[in-house]
Amino acid sequence: MPNDPCDSAGPAPRPEAPPCRVTVRRQGPVLLDGPVEVELEDGTTVSSDRFRVALCTCRRSRRYPWCDTSHRRRAPGPSGGPVGGRDRTVPDVPG
Repeated sequence: MPNDPCDSAGPAPRPEAPPCRVTVRRQGPVLLDGPVEVELEDGTTVSSDRFRVALCTCRRSRRYPWCDTSHRRRAPGPSGGPVGGRDRTVPDVPG
């Protein structure tokens, strides 16, 4: 039988794929080398074919789960959280 689990030969070897690179930033998104598929809490799947994908970790993105740089508009406290336990809006700087 070709799919017999007791077959001593085992499954055919799969070609080695390079590991997926994930970059974690303290005050920003998680960067993944793409393409990627992301499974959301409700079970739906979204995908991106881009070569690098930024996943939102602050939950302020209007395009969640993709980062839209909304995290840049808030000033973090010393531990990376909001200043004084509250969010503080930082004015946009041109450029």
